[in-house]
Amino acid sequence: MPFVELFVPKGSLDEESREAIGGRLVSEVMLAEGAPDTEVARSISWLVVNEIDAWFVGGRRVPAGEQPRYVVRVGVPAGSMDDGKRRDIVRRVTRVLADADPHPERFAGPTAAWVHINEVPEGNWGAAGEVVRIEDIVALVTAP
Repeated sequence: MPFVELFVPKGSLDEESREAIGGRLVSEVMLAEGAPDTEVARSISWLVVNEIDAWFVGGRRVPAGEQPRYVVRVGVPAGSMDDGKRRDIVRRVTRVLADADPHPERFAGPTAAWVHINEVPEGNWGAAGEVVRIEDIVALVTAP
């Protein structure tokens, strides 16, 4: 049940790149998470794209036309991750971004993309007006 947020400078993604990233990002996170590939699991795995009007690095506004930087924030229930899954998420997210970029080699460096994994503490995720716990999510996505 990942909630994925992509932050990117406004206007830096053309429609083809947006679709390439949007079509794969959540699927790759689900694979790393070990979530089942079912309609129910996909229905609660979301991505939003946030286009940022002003992006600053080191106190300097990044000029229009410069290669975009990305921040991807992945929210998952606490207790669903271990170090291997975290590494896999970071690698998969970075690969999706690189595959959609005209200069994929730049993603080998530290300045093209950051991935933040936010583990939401138990009892702090809600849906349908109720607190949702990890066992509720597992029951939902594994039900026949």
